[in-house]
Amino acid sequence: MQKYLLLVIVGLGLTASAVYLLVAKPVAAAQTEQSSVVFNADGTVQVPTGFRKWVFVGAPLTPEGLNDGKYNCDQPGGCTRSNFPEYHHVYIEQKNVDAYLRTGDFPEGTVIVKELTRVLNPTFPDSSRKEPSGRGYFNGAYNGIDMSIKDSKRFAKTNGWGFFTFGHHPLPYDKTSAERPVSECAGCHIANVANTDMTWIQFYPLLRDKKGY
Repeated sequence: MQKYLLLVIVGLGLTASAVYLLVAKPVAAAQTEQSSVVFNADGTVQVPTGFRKWVFVGAPLTPEGLNDGKYNCDQPGGCTRSNFPEYHHVYIEQKNVDAYLRTGDFPEGTVIVKELTRVLNPTFPDSSRKEPSGRGYFNGAYNGIDMSIKDSKRFAKTNGWGFFTFGHHPLPYDKTSAERPVSECAGCHIANVANTDMTWIQFYPLLRDKKGY
């Protein structure tokens, strides 16, 4: 009888342990999982974190880095300047890249982070040579961060995307950002890339050519 009771107690203990492993572990995982976007009560958004581990889809280089600070010199008004003379490192979560490659559209909740770096002087002199060496364009210090979020209900007035910036300046970035005015971000996207889910797909070969990775 005692042996029987011992077997029952052991069996109940093993069953309880199995239930704990099945139930407790997913709960723990859910508690530690972080959202890629954190909205505050006033509608502002917190600066994104962890995005450098996402899929790196491209790094466009804006005109000043290639044209000695001049831009649009073929226009009637003469040379002008762009607003952001930097590399733009663009990151998207893998699940949303996968979805875009399958469907041609980003799912609701997609976040695109654009982190800026200054362009270093393209010529680095080598004291052992008469001619400069190491010509090229290189990433300098971090110099700002922007973010766009796809939420068709929240941002219905701007084709389903909201645009935010946490400062165009060196680290540390601003901790929060309000949605930027249409004239600052969304208007340009609506005018030029409304047909490609408000995103400059043509600048990112991974998305443009849909060959996977």
